[in-house]
Amino acid sequence: MGLRIRRDDEVVVISGKDRGKTGTVIHVDPAGERVTVQGVNLVKRHQRPNPMAAPGSPAAQGGVIEREGAIHVSNVMLVDPKTNKPTRVGVTRTDDGRRVRVARRSGQQID
Repeated sequence: MGLRIRRDDEVVVISGKDRGKTGTVIHVDPAGERVTVQGVNLVKRHQRPNPMAAPGSPAAQGGVIEREGAIHVSNVMLVDPKTNKPTRVGVTRTDDGRRVRVARRSGQQID
């Protein structure tokens, strides 16, 4: 089965240096079981100036660039849309046979 966290989900970090921070998932790597969360796990990249990059972009200028690093999916939990607290995610089937994600805390359908 695939990951139960998807792009544009609101998640909270439950362990690590950024524990307690909340953010939106901007990238999901199902093969590596990792997610990238906006504003969480910021890492510094030393980047050489790239003349082929779009003018005005950070890659064109070069220098030390700060960006989000990926974190393991087990270190994040989905935020319950009803209570705004971390919740586990379940998967159930609707009457017409579609698979939908469900927040375990409140039982509310996520998508």
